[in-house]
This record gives sequence, structure tokens and C-alpha cells, in this order.
Amino acid sequence: MTHKKMADQQASHENTHVENTSGTAQRARLLERLRAGPIDTFTAIRELNIVRPGARINELRALGHKILTHRLDLTDDQGRKHPRIALYYLSTNPPAGVPV
Repeated sequence: MTHKKMADQQASHENTHVENTSGTAQRARLLERLRAGPIDTFTAIRELNIVRPGARINELRALGHKILTHRLDLTDDQGRKHPRIALYYLSTNPPAGVPV
């Protein structure tokens, strides 16, 4: 029996739709969003359907992406205040007012 190596499952536009919850699709969505600008944990959960954004960020860092974190206080959709929520951004695309 011959074992064929499966091709790398690269993220493509077809498998990055928010209903696709595979790690590959989540990383692709998050990286695409980071290229557009900073994103906080709440937004990643709500808009990108990523339940554990911090885990996907760590995976992207392990793949060599230079992602930085800034902590800020945010209020969630129910009006509750949360201290030190992560704001992620690419080192080449820092948010205004955040020291690099």
C-alpha cells in the first residue's frame, strides 16, 4: 500500500467563511483582519467567530507572524466593564496612540 502525503491545507477564501470553525480557517480570518488593522478579543469572538482568539494568535506567532498585544479596558455588549482586554495588531500596523 502506498501512502500519499496530503497537500498542505492552505487557507483559501472558500474555507475562511465564519461558519468554518477549523483552526486553519480561524487563523486565516484573523490574519486577514489583522492586516486591515488592530482587533480586540471581543471583536474577534463576535465578528470572526473565533472563540479563543488568544490561542489563534499564539499559533500565528508560532508561524512567524509578528503580532503584538496592547491591554485596554473595554465594555462588552451587555455593558459590563472588563479590564486588560487584549488588542492585537501586526508590528507593521500599530494602532494610533499605542506605544510600540
